[in-house]
Amino acid sequence: MDKVSEIFGINVFNDSVMRERLPEDVYATLKSTIKEGKGIDSSIADTVASAMKDWAIEKGATHFTHWFQPLTGITAEKHDSFISPTDDGHVIMEFSGKELIKGEPDASSFPSGGLRATFEARGYTAWDPSSYAFVKDETLCIPTAFCSYYGEALDQKTPLLRSMAAINKQALRIIKLFGHDDVKRVNVTVGPEQEYFLVDKNMYDKRPDLIFCGRTLIGSMPPKGQEMDDHYFGVLKPRVASFMRELDRELWKLGVLAKTEHNEAAPAQHELAPIFTTTNIAADHNQLTMEMMKKTAQKHGLVCLLHEKPYDGVNGSGKHNNWSLSTDTGINFLKPGKEPDKNPLFLLSLAAVIKAVDEHQELLRISVATAGNDHRLGANEAPPAIISIFLGEELTHLLESIENGEHHDNAKRERMNMGSDIIPSIRKDNTDRNRTSPFAFTGNKFEFRMLGSASSISDTNVMLNTMVADVFAEFADRLEKAENFDFEVNSIIKETMDNHKRIIFNGDGYSSEWEKEAERRGLLNLRSTVDAIPLLKSEENIALFSRHGVLSRTEINSRVDIILENYAKTVHIEALTLIEMMNREVIPAITAYTDLLCTAVLNKNSIGGINSSVERELIARLSAANKEIYSLTGELKMAVSSAERTKDVLEKATMYHDTILKLMGDIRKYADSAESVVPSDYWPYPSYGDLLFNI
Repeated sequence: MDKVSEIFGINVFNDSVMRERLPEDVYATLKSTIKEGKGIDSSIADTVASAMKDWAIEKGATHFTHWFQPLTGITAEKHDSFISPTDDGHVIMEFSGKELIKGEPDASSFPSGGLRATFEARGYTAWDPSSYAFVKDETLCIPTAFCSYYGEALDQKTPLLRSMAAINKQALRIIKLFGHDDVKRVNVTVGPEQEYFLVDKNMYDKRPDLIFCGRTLIGSMPPKGQEMDDHYFGVLKPRVASFMRELDRELWKLGVLAKTEHNEAAPAQHELAPIFTTTNIAADHNQLTMEMMKKTAQKHGLVCLLHEKPYDGVNGSGKHNNWSLSTDTGINFLKPGKEPDKNPLFLLSLAAVIKAVDEHQELLRISVATAGNDHRLGANEAPPAIISIFLGEELTHLLESIENGEHHDNAKRERMNMGSDIIPSIRKDNTDRNRTSPFAFTGNKFEFRMLGSASSISDTNVMLNTMVADVFAEFADRLEKAENFDFEVNSIIKETMDNHKRIIFNGDGYSSEWEKEAERRGLLNLRSTVDAIPLLKSEENIALFSRHGVLSRTEINSRVDIILENYAKTVHIEALTLIEMMNREVIPAITAYTDLLCTAVLNKNSIGGINSSVERELIARLSAANKEIYSLTGELKMAVSSAERTKDVLEKATMYHDTILKLMGDIRKYADSAESVVPSDYWPYPSYGDLLFNI
């Protein structure tokens, strides 16, 4: 087996490959573009393209594609071969700088929120030099942005790059005020932890709901779930371990920094965490990670489920977005140091995040709003839909001391003695961890835990980058005019605590008391996608994104329509799937078993003297459930038809949320009740026990 150091990045056109294959001046120009975020010099494009093509062909590539991320939630590719005909009837392999820089996919067939119609098909992809090209499936993949004919963003990457530029601009103002004139760039870094489920493919193939919806629409809980806590960090089963080892190797070849893997809390649930990297690269890598999870699982007779809540009654899956800011010289804005009270850059940055999150709570909630994640948020394993910040006691006390003008003594880091001489003492961190907090400070970064497992991390980081950039701009305006810099820094921190401390909560986010307390504080509780998404179109938010050149009014309006349309389409597919499952399988199965029971009663009656009360009770129970399922399924079908006749996108999404999801829940209640008494050889689908414990 090859060493990890030998295979890492072997399929990536990375810095070492560029240094080796490009002329020195071309390499220096491209490196400057990547490192400092400068515009690409088109004069070097042909040279880069030629080197990239030769390298890719040596890796077995025959085609190239502009690899982009439309608003479908997955990546897109259009493959073109390198071949070019010659006069003598042969071909040569060519790839030009023009082909590297620009592509032209059909923009009308992707979600556009009205920005593109069928008769307006032109769209463009443009090379993102800051994210390395790579070879996958014998194809050179070039990470690109995707826009309409008129330049509107139609993808995840374009607003992300704009938001990175916005926060870089404002963070540079801040860092230079602290005397760091050598800093040329501030990078947002992210490490997205990815949770997922594995299920046996043979079982998966027998569940239409998993195939079409990614989640089970019915399913009675087995005798055992996750209540014993024996799966979390448990020993990997051989089949899962084999899958994880191959996944690691495939990701390493693509330069993805896959680092940590373990069993998660629910049966058949697992997690993979990478080392942090620059945000747009982290977003690209996370898309690759999800793709490789699915491909690798298939090789092992498994299916990877990325839905946020594939099973009711057990934990769902999230994606923890670990966000931080660092300069190109190695300064982390969010690193407290040993004496955080003497680290004004950290305290000012902390104040900026607190103010940004409090003022723009709805944007973080919007960034995680999907039909799938609505099932997860607020459940036992996930943060509530209420945004709050966990800082821990030490940092909270420090900020309160500044607010009140009091002296603060830094708490000395305790060393814990475990009670055995052979076990070394260990030093405690300056904060505990709070798994119930949606936005928690974890040492030198913030961990945003609300993001759903199937979503791109781009939207969340667009929101974070833009809102923090806006506060940095406000702070920089004040500090640049300040007569007494230190006094003004302290004033800003004090004012932030005065005005925004309501967003800080270090307690149990799952408790009912917190929901009441949050309401008293005036914090938002946006329970569903339908509640949250329309707020993106507020004049305040349009002004925010326009001010920093991240999203225009037109782009925001289109995204609101796209998200609501996607929500309605998702629930529409789920409703049709449930209708089909009831009519074609569940109702007939209950009927068949009820007929068997009726025959048993008749046989007992014909013999005489044999009690058939159990059979009669089961017949009554199943007949009542079947009647309700039949009636509610008909009602669901009519409700879907009514919703589909609705033209207004918000009204349609609201109908799907308020009416159709409720009907689906009612049907499920009766179907699950029936499953609990119908023998497995009559029930048409693999049970939760089969799905969760069969790997």
